[in-house]
Amino acid sequence: MEYNTTRPKILISEYGRKVQEMIQYACTIEDREKRNKVAKFIVSVMAQMHQQQRDTADFRRKLWDHLIIISDFKLDVDNPFPPPQPLTLSTKPTRLDYHDKEIEYRHYGKNISVIIEKAITFDEGPEKEALVSAIANHLKKAFLTWNRESVTDETIEEHLKILSKGRLQLSDDFKLNDTNDILARHKRKKFNERQPESNGNPYKPKKKRRMNNQQNQQ
Repeated sequence: MEYNTTRPKILISEYGRKVQEMIQYACTIEDREKRNKVAKFIVSVMAQMHQQQRDTADFRRKLWDHLIIISDFKLDVDNPFPPPQPLTLSTKPTRLDYHDKEIEYRHYGKNISVIIEKAITFDEGPEKEALVSAIANHLKKAFLTWNRESVTDETIEEHLKILSKGRLQLSDDFKLNDTNDILARHKRKKFNERQPESNGNPYKPKKKRRMNNQQNQQ
């Protein structure tokens, strides 16, 4: 009995061992015309295995690239696309730069810092007070998403002060949204999202059709 551990490694597992064996056979064909026909047949088999990707960009090119890669870059055929080079597989992608260090509190996200910077530029007045109040309530809501226990209004005010570098503050008589109300709204929202819609109302059951006895008798 032959075990997979003793067989050659499958280079691209999504096509399986049989496709790899067909490609290896194609590499042994000396007649170029016949080799091209076999390569096209193998590509068609590969396409049948992944029909759900037919509408993706460069689908045919991806198949031909995989054909060459599985052959270990040994299959010499009339490729309708520029064949991939071995170097492309060993080249590492460019490392992306992240800016997590600039986020004071990660559970609030990066966008809140942009909103706070915009609020700082507003002139003093009702519009700025409304914006600062909305930001503070958003901070509390985001905090409760991260920590479901409880959060004091003093903590939110302190975080707002830190995030704005002391340039934004709430009025003395302002009250943040109640913790229980925030959690209750969040719970209702999640519940509604899980309910299947019926006639536009998630709570209204579908009406059963009533048969017209007079029509049935006709």
